[in-house]
Amino acid sequence: MTMQRIQKGFDIFIQDGDKAVGAVRQVYLGGKPEIVIYVENAGDFVVPISAVKDVYAEKVVLNRAALSSELQQALGHAHDVEDPREIARNSRSTIS
Repeated sequence: MTMQRIQKGFDIFIQDGDKAVGAVRQVYLGGKPEIVIYVENAGDFVVPISAVKDVYAEKVVLNRAALSSELQQALGHAHDVEDPREIARNSRSTIS
């Protein structure tokens, strides 16, 4: 079973080869078939185990199509603060 292989601290990916977008916070082994993940810049989300595409080498790859629209949106902005254009934009707005 996939959930038995998932552990707290594993990195979360949308596509293999991309940057990690977060990490596993909690795995419900004794009941609900879901995991709690932390998404950078967005917080915690509950993900059904059915949305997990693959698990290997301490990586959890999610199936984007199986995720809630709220989580998909958060994943699209997980690295916004790392974008130099975003950092520059934020700097300009605080200098005025």
